[in-house]
Amino acid sequence: MTPLRATVRLQFHPEFTLDDALLLLDYFADLGISHVYASPLLTAKPGSTHGYDVIDPTQIDPELGGEPAFDRLVSGLRARNMGLILDIVPNHMAVTHLNPWWRSVLEWGRVSPYAEFFDIQWDSPNPLLKGRVLLPILATDYAAELDAGDLKVVLDKQAGQFCLHYFDHRVPLTPPSYGNILQHTQDARLNDLGIRFDALEDAVDPFSQASALCLELAALCQEGTTDDLIHYALARLNPDPQEVGERHDRLHHLLERQHYRLANWRTANDEINWRRFFDINELISLRAERGDVFEASHAKVFQLISDGKVDGLRIDHIDGLANPRAYCRRLRRRVEQICAPDLIPFPIHVEKILGAGEVLEPQWGADGTTGYEFMNQVSLLQHDPMGGHPLQTHWHRLTGRPANFMREVEQARRLVLTHSLASDFDSVSDNLLQISRADLATRDITLNAIRRGLLELVAHFPVYRTYAAAAGRSQADEAVFQQALQGAKNSLPEADSALLEQLNAWLGAEPLAQLPPGPYRSLRQRTLTRFHQLTAPAAAKAVEDTAFYRYGALLSRNDVGFDPQHFASSIEAFHAFNVARAIACPNTLLATATHDHKRGEDTRARLAVVSERSAWYAEKTRQWRNLAAPLRSQIAEEQAPSPADELMLFQSILASWPLDLNLGDSAQRHDYAQRLQGWQEKALREAKLHSGWTAPNSAYEEACQQYLHGLFEQPDAAPLRASLAKAAAELAPAGALNSLAQCLLKLCCPGVPDIYQGTEFWDFSLVDPDNRRPVDYAARIGALAEPVSERELLIHWRDGRIKQYLIARTLQQRKADPQLFSSGSYLPLEMEGAQKHQALAFLREYQGRLLLVLVPRLASDLVARQAFPQVAVERWGDTRIQMPGHLKDRTWTSVLGPTQQHPGQETLAVGTLLAHFPVALFTSS
Repeated sequence: MTPLRATVRLQFHPEFTLDDALLLLDYFADLGISHVYASPLLTAKPGSTHGYDVIDPTQIDPELGGEPAFDRLVSGLRARNMGLILDIVPNHMAVTHLNPWWRSVLEWGRVSPYAEFFDIQWDSPNPLLKGRVLLPILATDYAAELDAGDLKVVLDKQAGQFCLHYFDHRVPLTPPSYGNILQHTQDARLNDLGIRFDALEDAVDPFSQASALCLELAALCQEGTTDDLIHYALARLNPDPQEVGERHDRLHHLLERQHYRLANWRTANDEINWRRFFDINELISLRAERGDVFEASHAKVFQLISDGKVDGLRIDHIDGLANPRAYCRRLRRRVEQICAPDLIPFPIHVEKILGAGEVLEPQWGADGTTGYEFMNQVSLLQHDPMGGHPLQTHWHRLTGRPANFMREVEQARRLVLTHSLASDFDSVSDNLLQISRADLATRDITLNAIRRGLLELVAHFPVYRTYAAAAGRSQADEAVFQQALQGAKNSLPEADSALLEQLNAWLGAEPLAQLPPGPYRSLRQRTLTRFHQLTAPAAAKAVEDTAFYRYGALLSRNDVGFDPQHFASSIEAFHAFNVARAIACPNTLLATATHDHKRGEDTRARLAVVSERSAWYAEKTRQWRNLAAPLRSQIAEEQAPSPADELMLFQSILASWPLDLNLGDSAQRHDYAQRLQGWQEKALREAKLHSGWTAPNSAYEEACQQYLHGLFEQPDAAPLRASLAKAAAELAPAGALNSLAQCLLKLCCPGVPDIYQGTEFWDFSLVDPDNRRPVDYAARIGALAEPVSERELLIHWRDGRIKQYLIARTLQQRKADPQLFSSGSYLPLEMEGAQKHQALAFLREYQGRLLLVLVPRLASDLVARQAFPQVAVERWGDTRIQMPGHLKDRTWTSVLGPTQQHPGQETLAVGTLLAHFPVALFTSS
């Protein structure tokens, strides 16, 4: 088995297939990658750009090349002694007729063999949904769509099946309702067939009988003698927009016999009776906690593991599952039962957002997370704590928005719980009401009181979710819940305090194991699970998809897994994170960029420099706002863009300004403005203040677009453009130094470095889809193959080759001594001298072999007035690293820059170690 040393994350889609990746394997191997870390490869919706909308988990996606291309890729990996980590999606599937499991549910309802595969509330209190699923696909109200004539029943003659066509939707009709159509054909054979279809309603084995009847109908259609008769029967059903009345009633009567209720898409948030992935109507949650669902949805993955074709798994959205711990443990057992002995231990990583102080439970049996917490830890290290308060104050004064990020989060949580996640919130509230009424002591608690308490409880939740089980909460979960409880108490009237204590008991404080088995205990268990599955999407939607777009004190602190209120941390805190990881989770992934990030890793690194220059930034933004005044509009007595939207745009420009952008080239300016426009539209709609996805404010959005394009295209805006360009150029060298430091830390800290596709060059991307643009691999392959001096790399740092060089050299060192990186201890090193807080150093040690890592931090003032990302030797002055006494005689050999050796001393001069390259990596053995 190939040791897991470093991964490259690849996003597969029809424009980048498995065979496309095969052509890049030599490059990845030369770079030092050990494993390709693939986005989901099982069959997704046609045209999927990400693979998370799976429709068939039993086969490799044909649009990616199918099984033959997969086998070619695996063979190519094996030939290069490389492995494959596969991203899988156990939590949800796509809602489409192309999904055979979902199609079966629509056809047969509760009697479908897949009815319990999906998280559907079949016993809905809504009489219109009793035993049915809500299908919110209509552009407007149901009656209006009937009148418009866009709902049409069509016969698939080849399959002998009727379905409803609605634009691109193909919704199957239940076979027992075919008689409603066939009885009006005035043909004896078709009428008899219709009677037999009707009889399926009470049949013992309706599925096989229906298949036979459909084949019989298809055979009759092939004769060609029934076309006019079936056309007549369908014409009686399909409404003519020019007519009203009887036809509409016939179609409505037929649709009322179906196992779904067609509805306006806007009804979903309030009435949907199946659990979605977040608030996405096209994705339905699976019940992976069921053994049959687990086996069926993982069958192909297990086959690939058994065949020795997959070397590790990444589990998407683990917190969406009913019981992540049980899922991970079951997965671990199954994998180790089927994989070859040389593949054990088999890496399993979970996509989990860890809050402050939260750790991944070792009982899960996972090897770690996908690395968001490391991304956050490096970001905290590279932000100046002295800049936090001034930037927050500046933001509040200019925009009127809260200076405290948590105020935005609480408001956003209340919004999503009462709007996009209202149906999920109502489901938990209704269950809690049932619990209250099952006990005389609590039956007077009202639904409205429960809703008030639950709303504030979730609004103050400090993490994505807790994991209370039959034995109750863990100590860590209890602390989380108490924090949320206290926040709710502070927000609610004192009269609701008793209710909150009751909610506390029902939601995990009172262990389920203390209750006798029976319906009441089952209700409590379901409610607890629903609560867990509510807090996770509430956090994601409120924080990542709302508050991050409302709060902009400094956008480099707004990313997945980050807490903008926690602005910076110390060198000591960063060391503590690494010491703990080396002991508890040495094989976790370390990420600095992902397919879900809000800003590219180098975009964030450059913007972090603003934390060191808060006064400079405040003055610049005041100047820019004055220069931009002619570009702004008034929309309904409101400024467009608002001060908040304008400041976020300025920051995004500072952070992502391309290093090769020529202000005199109008085509380049236009292309960059188009990229920013994609970010701007998403930012405005996610914020849900002036626009939104469900009801876009076209006037406001158009005014913001005109502002943006005017900034880059209008001649009168030239001074503003020039000032922004100059400011970005001032930040760029220190930002690039941050980037190189971030990169080296990821490659050398305890854990497995993950390199997102293309980020071996500079990554100044914005939020998706900008961060999923095609990668110019030809340029990267050529750069790696061309010998070049370190001095030339530094002079031409803007082309990104210096970052690629850093990655390749360090990964080659990982390959040469994998155990030093994977199992080596982590030893923080003390600094002394005037700039001791502007550099960080540590050792990795394994069986006498040593690695010394040294990176600058908060070095904007040290890089000032330089045109490249390196601190001049003299600027370090007397700053030195204190070496442990037993290592003072060791000789250190450089890995980066020209080969050099430094004799051992009690202290090592930082300026000397960083004389030839912006960051330093030395070995000693």
